[in-house]
Amino acid sequence: MARKKVSIIGAGHVGAHSALWIGLKEIADVVLVDIVEGMPAGKALDIMEASPVAGFDACIAGTNDYADIAGSDLVVITAGLARKPGMSRSDLIDKNSAILKGVVAEVVRYAPDSIIIVVTNPLDVMVHTAWKLSGFPPERVIGMAGALDSSRLRAFIAMELGVSVEDVQAMVIGGHADEMVPLGRYSTVAGIPLPQLLSAERIDALMERTKKAGGEIVALLKTGSAYYAPSAAVAEMAEAILKDKKRVIPCAVYCKDRYGLDGVFVGVPAKLGSSGVEEIIEIELDSRERADFDRSVAAIRELVAGLGL
Repeated sequence: MARKKVSIIGAGHVGAHSALWIGLKEIADVVLVDIVEGMPAGKALDIMEASPVAGFDACIAGTNDYADIAGSDLVVITAGLARKPGMSRSDLIDKNSAILKGVVAEVVRYAPDSIIIVVTNPLDVMVHTAWKLSGFPPERVIGMAGALDSSRLRAFIAMELGVSVEDVQAMVIGGHADEMVPLGRYSTVAGIPLPQLLSAERIDALMERTKKAGGEIVALLKTGSAYYAPSAAVAEMAEAILKDKKRVIPCAVYCKDRYGLDGVFVGVPAKLGSSGVEEIIEIELDSRERADFDRSVAAIRELVAGLGL
């Protein structure tokens, strides 16, 4: 049986590492696309030369020609400018929305049957942009945010308690911004609710660190933003979709008649399978969680309104 095909638009740190993770897991063959001459081909070749050592069989190719994405089952869009110290995710809107317009036109032209995962920031605005410009049904346009934010929270919980990350489950909903909503009440260690293991003060501290996790890395790196964890989250979502795993992963999906919303991309738990978003799962939120979620949605709506799409 032929392997699935993933095209990654943008061969920077996130794009190239996504290709590496997808190859390592033998999820699909990958085409890396970038406008910088030779760069995607060079990175792809470097990954292929690592495949005998790492022991994976997947074809990783690089190109400057969008025609090479034809037949893609999944297209991951990482193209765009990364945050620098002092920049908010919303500072990137104008520049990255312009980049996305060109990218999405090529995806529609060459891979009209694909599912799109958007990684470009500000995430919730960019996934809305990709949906509007592509004309794709909303279940085939997904934003990678909650998978990353939840992974960060899981890591912080494991570090705090000195336990294996494998036993930690956690969920972050809302927008991929400082208004995101980490849910301590829905976090567990081997099924044990987090409030039984940590004080309210320590839980609140972990939730706050999660909200600022991206900025923490930007401040430390000084020349860019995170890429190991974001690319790992891309691979997790790609595997769920291409292997039809029905994984429940928080991600930015189109909520209409869900969570009382009338049409907005926001992070909530969703079942991912071969057709993309197969189900949006509604969870109960207490009054504080709901207020935080509504505040996050309002921030997304304000940014989307400025797009003029």
